[in-house]
Amino acid sequence: MKCFTLELLLLGCGLALSPLSAQTVHAEPTKVIYSAGESAQDTRYEDVKEILRRALERTEPEYGPFVLEKSNVFTNGLRDRHRLASNDIHVLWYTTSIEMERDFTPIRIPLRKGLLGYRIALIRKDSQAMLEQVRNATDLRKFTIGQGYGWDDKKVYEYHAIPVTEGPFNYLFKMLDHHRFDLLPRGIGQVQLDLGQVGKDLPQLAIEEKLLFHYPWPYYFFFNKSNMELKNRVELGLRKMIKDGSFDAIFWKYNRHAIESLNLKKRRVIELYNPLLPKETPLDDASLWFNPLMK
Repeated sequence: MKCFTLELLLLGCGLALSPLSAQTVHAEPTKVIYSAGESAQDTRYEDVKEILRRALERTEPEYGPFVLEKSNVFTNGLRDRHRLASNDIHVLWYTTSIEMERDFTPIRIPLRKGLLGYRIALIRKDSQAMLEQVRNATDLRKFTIGQGYGWDDKKVYEYHAIPVTEGPFNYLFKMLDHHRFDLLPRGIGQVQLDLGQVGKDLPQLAIEEKLLFHYPWPYYFFFNKSNMELKNRVELGLRKMIKDGSFDAIFWKYNRHAIESLNLKKRRVIELYNPLLPKETPLDDASLWFNPLMK
């Protein structure tokens, strides 16, 4: 029996063969729909979007072309979880928890190398003096923390009996300015960007000067359990990126300025236990994490 390659068959039919088709013939491009965020002005996830696109690009030889599309619905993370469950979106970046890993399939590679677990607060300028005496979680109980609707961090603060007030993300800054709460903890890579966007309109807000909250807070890609091919594809892409250094390059592109300018090693670290952390979290794999307090 003779075996005919795709190239011979196409040539026999008088069809030209492109270099791409000589490698692999794929069906329609894979459509990947991701969260649109809470508003058209929501720019918190540009680094994660770049990681996702790069991971899909790196796996085109194995899986073929793709189309990456933003959802046409603006909503918060809690509602996005429902949209992922119904396959209205195909991938969701989200903090991990026992519940999340029960309901969805994670790729246990922290997208921000654990940096999101280090928090610096936005405050009103006149609150700085009151915060000078804060040394531990017990001291924080005298203050109220602001959180967005659907943010699981709320459960970390509540575990430590620290009061929490929730609101829509875009209104949190005005709520802080209006004394609805006292501190708005933000990731190291977020706090300067946030203040840059709202500081002109809310000049009484400032970055708190002395404290650094820390709790393990891995941020993963999650997938519907029925969509394992996409999960496997993205994981392969991430592994390639870690190996060739492009994953770290994106991390430093978005976080270097903040890491180098926020006086991290001179801040008082407030360690908080995270009761949501699954036992499968790869905390022992040092290659996946970045500790901004290490020399």
